[in-house]
Amino acid sequence: MKYTQTPALRIEAAAYTLVMDERRPSVRISLPDGARLMKLFLVSSAHSLNGIDVTAALGEWRAERRADGVVLTAEADSLIWDRKTVTLTCRENSLTYGMSVEGKGRLTDVELLSGYYTGANQRHSTSRFYSFFDVDTVFDPEPDGRERYFNPPGERALIDMGGVPIPGRDHWFFTPPPFCFVLRKGNTCVTLGVTAAPGRHTFSEYEYIGGGTGQGLILRYDGETAVDGAYALPEVQMIFGQDEYGLLGDFSRLERLPDRGRPAPAAWWTRPIFCGWGAQSAMSAEYKEPAPALSRQAFYERFTASLDEKRIDPGTIVIDDKWQAAYGLNTVDTDKWPDMKGFIRRMHERGRKVLLWLKAWDPEGVDTRLCVRDWKDRPIAIDPTNPEYRRLFADACQHMLGADGLDADGFKIDFTARIPACAGCRRYGASWGLELMRDYLTMVAEPAKACKPDALIMCHCPHPYLADQFDMIRLNDVNTGRPVNPQMLHRAKVARAAVPDRLIDTDNWPMPDKQSWLDYVRIQPDLGVPSLYYLWHMDNSPEAITDEDLEIVRQSWARWERQGRHIP
Repeated sequence: MKYTQTPALRIEAAAYTLVMDERRPSVRISLPDGARLMKLFLVSSAHSLNGIDVTAALGEWRAERRADGVVLTAEADSLIWDRKTVTLTCRENSLTYGMSVEGKGRLTDVELLSGYYTGANQRHSTSRFYSFFDVDTVFDPEPDGRERYFNPPGERALIDMGGVPIPGRDHWFFTPPPFCFVLRKGNTCVTLGVTAAPGRHTFSEYEYIGGGTGQGLILRYDGETAVDGAYALPEVQMIFGQDEYGLLGDFSRLERLPDRGRPAPAAWWTRPIFCGWGAQSAMSAEYKEPAPALSRQAFYERFTASLDEKRIDPGTIVIDDKWQAAYGLNTVDTDKWPDMKGFIRRMHERGRKVLLWLKAWDPEGVDTRLCVRDWKDRPIAIDPTNPEYRRLFADACQHMLGADGLDADGFKIDFTARIPACAGCRRYGASWGLELMRDYLTMVAEPAKACKPDALIMCHCPHPYLADQFDMIRLNDVNTGRPVNPQMLHRAKVARAAVPDRLIDTDNWPMPDKQSWLDYVRIQPDLGVPSLYYLWHMDNSPEAITDEDLEIVRQSWARWERQGRHIP
């Protein structure tokens, strides 16, 4: 790496050239061939409930040469913090931007690479400043209703943990993917991913601010993160490469925690899955009842008998929504399931395992004291930070998985997108954002593994920081408004990049028509563990499923077996 300080600070690295702007706190980044790539504004704004963060002055840059590069550091003042420290670490093939604050406050929105600054000369006014990314596209790994992952740099993009199928919120399929956008200019890609120390992932959203002539990044903390003293904000990792998904994997390794003492994957995890939800949904119109009302033992006895009749042999059966009397308590609704233990025993005798579906966050049946509550003290979610609720769930888990209880074999966790993410919430602990999601998954995984070391934990949260708390990523529901195979291929590529050593459940529901279903069944073994949701017909199409159609399922599953049921 070539480093000079006159006439302006300049760094020539393998992947880029950096030149410091002497007139304001920004650097220009170009590619080795001289093409402009981006201009980074280096004084960010960490807003809090105390007000807007405005910087008036930035001190001199200090440069420190290290074995792997050069670290640039400068001190800044602030309207609401005692002081701020900005760092830019320059390596041959990457840049890391960071800022820390000192003082007291509760974070709201943290702008990274943009912010309010009054220290420019009169020519550049006193205002909000932005970075500029001179690129062709911005890759957003989060699936949404549009299924468009490559956007113009002037458009807004968002990665978060919540969402529901309504306008503006239809990005609930992964909760979340890695917090990492990827810029592309020609053949060069560079990440804009945020990493944080363990315990500091307390933001709920990560937004790319689009604009024709200026861009930036925002982390949303919702006023739920308290700062008292020195606080290092998440760092922006800019890693250079040539492929968006490959760089997503490079970034994800920075966020991964070690799997301390985690048992090796069990062979049964890789066997094909039958989930009863699709059949429940398909029967809904016939029985004139909502699909959750049809999670009944009588129907599941019928489903499994039909599987035998049709010569389809899944290794795992998922009992889906709603076998519980109350979502938050996870006790069996004995009117629907008079002998769930007996059903599970019979599945075990057939060589099959059974997963129980869990609805994350739903407080149904739970004492309000054990819930996350809104500012009017209304329960909006169970509280995984509350020791009393954790004990309640641990006892329920022992009953669900224990040999003296139902003796089930693991959990399919759904509805993680219902995580609380709003200001003014009340709860027992301090966790928020991704840390709160981790608390939830840990609350499920720890007692499950203590009860059965080979219990399978499945969710749709392919973030590397969460990976030590689950075994399998479910690709989640199909977006019937867009072609099926391309969207599921994208999700599988994101999951493989983020958590390459975790299995993938390919899902199978819903489907717009039979041909789309068959086309997807054919490629499932290329993506992960084949999964089947339908037996007789679909919920969105009156087309009957014939034995000829099911032969395609059998062939697909046989191909998965021949491929060796890949264990990561």
